[in-house]
Amino acid sequence: MTVRDPQLPARVRIHEVGARDGLQNEKTAVPTGVKAEFIHRLAAAGLATVEATSFVHPKWVPQLADAEALFPQLDDLAGSTRLPVLVPNERGLDRALALGARDVAVFASATESFAEANLNRTVDEALAMFEPVVTRAKAAGARVRGYLSMCFGDPWEGPVPAAQVVAVSRRLTDMGCDELSLGDTIGVATPGQVAALLADLNAAGIATDRIGVHFHDTYGQALSNTLAALRHGVTTVDASAGGLGGCPYAKSATGNLATEDLVWMLHGLGIDTGVDLSRLTATSVWMAEHLGRPSPSRTVRALSHQE
Repeated sequence: MTVRDPQLPARVRIHEVGARDGLQNEKTAVPTGVKAEFIHRLAAAGLATVEATSFVHPKWVPQLADAEALFPQLDDLAGSTRLPVLVPNERGLDRALALGARDVAVFASATESFAEANLNRTVDEALAMFEPVVTRAKAAGARVRGYLSMCFGDPWEGPVPAAQVVAVSRRLTDMGCDELSLGDTIGVATPGQVAALLADLNAAGIATDRIGVHFHDTYGQALSNTLAALRHGVTTVDASAGGLGGCPYAKSATGNLATEDLVWMLHGLGIDTGVDLSRLTATSVWMAEHLGRPSPSRTVRALSHQE
């Protein structure tokens, strides 16, 4: 049953991260052809933004070492589907632009501990590394997203002060990022914390339409946190088909918010996503078979009777 809440957005753009954030956390690499088919199936299910891969050094994320082989297999989607890719530095940007990427993302941290674990740099050093990447990407006509990890809690530092998150967010927007993705990397946020941080970001001059949210479901709060963000006016939500993924550099991070669980909630609220839930569920069942385990998504299990 659909019950529309007029205080919520009429449409939400789902930023699908399963093919990148999901598969990068697998113990073994998924064949390139399977990845390409996964992305095509996600696009066919109506997901207009599908994060494709990451142009990082294979030493750091070996599961995505096939970026050069994968991206050309997606050329037929270029006119209809946004295919963002992660670029950690100028070398990664060069590789992405050479293949025609027009949507790129950098990934920063709100905390020093995670910046060291993930990038082997301080927060300031990482931002200095990203600045020429963003500048060059924009000059090439690419759209740039800034991921910001550990926006609510850090496994080493504990609760993260909102002012710390706002300061790094401001620097990312000032250097030219078109959009921010606020990451609850270890899944500790609660709805009041989400609303408070969004209000603080607005007060610092960062408009809600430049903000996306990226929640993990460690404590079962991903959907409630998403709803809090929607009530604030956020219209971009990151999610991962089948609930794939975590974070290889934060051991307490569990899976991402499952796209199917998000779509079930949004459609129940009368919010348009453009997504065909049955096709999306079938895609996640198909990928779960390739991975040799059932999907953790409750909606996938309910709709597919998957055990």
